[in-house]
Amino acid sequence: MRILVVEDEAAIRDLIAINLEMADYEVLTASDGIVAKELLKQEEVDLILLDVMMPGIDGFSLIREINTEEIPVIFVTAKESVLDRVKGLRLGADDYIVKPFESIELIARVETALRRYQKHSHVIRFKHLEVYTQKRVVKSHGKEVSLTAKEYDLLELFLQNKNRALNREQILERVWGFDYIGMTRTVDIHVQRIREKLELKDAIKTVFKIGYRLED
Repeated sequence: MRILVVEDEAAIRDLIAINLEMADYEVLTASDGIVAKELLKQEEVDLILLDVMMPGIDGFSLIREINTEEIPVIFVTAKESVLDRVKGLRLGADDYIVKPFESIELIARVETALRRYQKHSHVIRFKHLEVYTQKRVVKSHGKEVSLTAKEYDLLELFLQNKNRALNREQILERVWGFDYIGMTRTVDIHVQRIREKLELKDAIKTVFKIGYRLED
């Protein structure tokens, strides 16, 4: 998961980044709203931690330009009045945390916002992959990977059944839509292709005499 930290105070920005990295998040940083706006044109992020009072473009102005249906936003600010909180939430923020705060609380709020967003999104994330189910687009390490229709269907089947062993007959029926008796080699070929294309050799395990399992 990639998080953008937008904070003009370097000490606070660095502290937040260090704590997020310790929790295994990838972190991008911006020193103000102008830098953040340009960065968002070039990079995809999963969540934004956004200060309110910043030079250039303040947090309240920047959130108006962000599609909060696709990217959850948490305000991290010293502005603690109820009116400011209400304004932030009405502008589309998922949460509002007031400085100073404990790192453990920040991480918990980030985890909650990401869970809530993923529950209602059309994006499946697995390790380095992002699968946009409505568009049938797959990205690996942020770059789009070309898959055939059957390769995509097979990947989505594995993602929907993580840590469950699927036999070849089940896979044939679910992906190809009918019983491909005597043609289970088709499954093996397609599994090999998505293993290679998507760097999933260690994640898609062969289950002896059964089929395959995608391990989380």
